[in-house]
Amino acid sequence: MTTPLPGGEPTTIAAKDGYLLGATRFAAKSPQRGRIVVAGATGVPQEFYTRFALHAAAAGFEALTFDYRGVGRSKAESLAGFNASFVDWARLDLAAIIDSVPEDGVPIFLVAHSFGGHALGLIPNHGRIAGCWVCAVGAGWAGWMTPLERARVLALWNVILPPLVRWKGYMPWSSLGLGEDLPLEVYRQWRRWCRFPHYFLEDPTVPELKESCATVRVPILALNALDDAWAPPRSRDAFLLNAYPHAPLQRVDVDPKTLGSVGHVGYFRRHASPLWDGAFEWFASLDAKAAAGESIR
Repeated sequence: MTTPLPGGEPTTIAAKDGYLLGATRFAAKSPQRGRIVVAGATGVPQEFYTRFALHAAAAGFEALTFDYRGVGRSKAESLAGFNASFVDWARLDLAAIIDSVPEDGVPIFLVAHSFGGHALGLIPNHGRIAGCWVCAVGAGWAGWMTPLERARVLALWNVILPPLVRWKGYMPWSSLGLGEDLPLEVYRQWRRWCRFPHYFLEDPTVPELKESCATVRVPILALNALDDAWAPPRSRDAFLLNAYPHAPLQRVDVDPKTLGSVGHVGYFRRHASPLWDGAFEWFASLDAKAAAGESIR
């Protein structure tokens, strides 16, 4: 999706089940203010977040990017027959990445893009996170989208993707120019959950996922662009307000008239750097409250 930029140290981190994940550490270039784990969007390789990670490092935050199993530098030899789901990405992969961060008193912050905002509620160790800056998270239901985008998405799920998936044995996302190819079970969960107005929170087969989300107390700052066709603000509210009822939540609608086009992925392009600086300031405010003994819950 983008050309890797220099400045990070490639590493490998074992997931909870031993699967090896490709990751990159970006050391803080000034007095350290915190550590950031970047939980990316579905089918978006970690290199897409390199510019953000470098910016974070320059601002005093050590940053860690990674790829979920089956994607990018965590890709299997073949996705045909490869077993991985959204829940695996959260509970086995993201949870292990967070556990790899030292427990030395330096606050850990989560930067979550789209699926990363869903994963927050599925990991067992969210208590280690001091704050979550999330962008482009939504409920996935086409009914929250504009009529034109709704028609496109329904065509993808019901007409275009099913025969392609049956043919390939995985979700050939790259052939449509929409991201990296995805494991079969990720496709199945994604398609199923997008049928519900509140995403997996309404799936009667997995009530434990909603129960897990309800345990989150992490402060959340959620940004959604007004020109995000996949996750407009009302889609964000449908998910976040129901998923994290006990978490302090701030919602921001990003106006492309002031920043330029954002869409679903532009939060991590160069012109969005003012948003990044806002995230760092918010992280610092949370850390200041914690240092003063104030509740940030």
